[in-house]
Amino acid sequence: MNTKRLSLPRTFTQKLLKAIREFDLIRPGDRVLVGFSGGKDSSFLLYALSILQRHQVIPFELGALTIDLGFETKLDRKAVQDYCSWLGVMSHIMETEIAKYAFGEESSDGSCATCSFLRRGAMNRFAKENGYNVVALAHHHDDAVETFLISIIFSGQIKTFLPRTELDRTGLTVIRPLVYFREAEIREFVRQQEIIPIHSPCPQDGFTKRAEVKALIADLTRHDQRIFNNLASVIREGRPQELWPAEIYDKGSKS
Repeated sequence: MNTKRLSLPRTFTQKLLKAIREFDLIRPGDRVLVGFSGGKDSSFLLYALSILQRHQVIPFELGALTIDLGFETKLDRKAVQDYCSWLGVMSHIMETEIAKYAFGEESSDGSCATCSFLRRGAMNRFAKENGYNVVALAHHHDDAVETFLISIIFSGQIKTFLPRTELDRTGLTVIRPLVYFREAEIREFVRQQEIIPIHSPCPQDGFTKRAEVKALIADLTRHDQRIFNNLASVIREGRPQELWPAEIYDKGSKS
């Protein structure tokens, strides 16, 4: 196990606290459950929140849930538990058959969206049953911009995820504390700390719509460095908009 001392650069602490305070992500007394896949992003999120908790900047409880999706490639449970133990965080592992329903014989379309929907449901159900009131996900700034473009290109909607979302039906709150972190700086920090991410068993990894959009943004940015920041600015309310009026449908039309 990694023997490096647990610490965050001051700039990282500032980014984390900025997001928490600006979007009211963690409140005193919250019980926060991190969705921990073992990848670089969720590894970094769990690392950062464990340090925040240890320094008692905000008094809150912290746990981690890893969902075993049931792929043929087995989850490295020891790696998951060892990492959480190193951070001093309670580790939970949930066995599911989500892979079968999202990508296997039970699947109708082999959909990443189906997998995501089922994972969210399992995560939220576990949180409710075990007394957690906040679910923390490891989406970062690049994810927000990519989700924005995915929504426009593949769904015809202008939207992205929010830093804080209240789930009225369950009473849970979903938070994304890494919204001010770029993916590249997370990757570099994980490398420097000698944290070894757990390999994703998903056969779609690297071949998703998100991967396509990530490559598109990278290609555009190579030609003009301003493009990513321009896209990021659009996801904020208050930006100028000039959109067509809503489409009028003829109720008598059969087309």
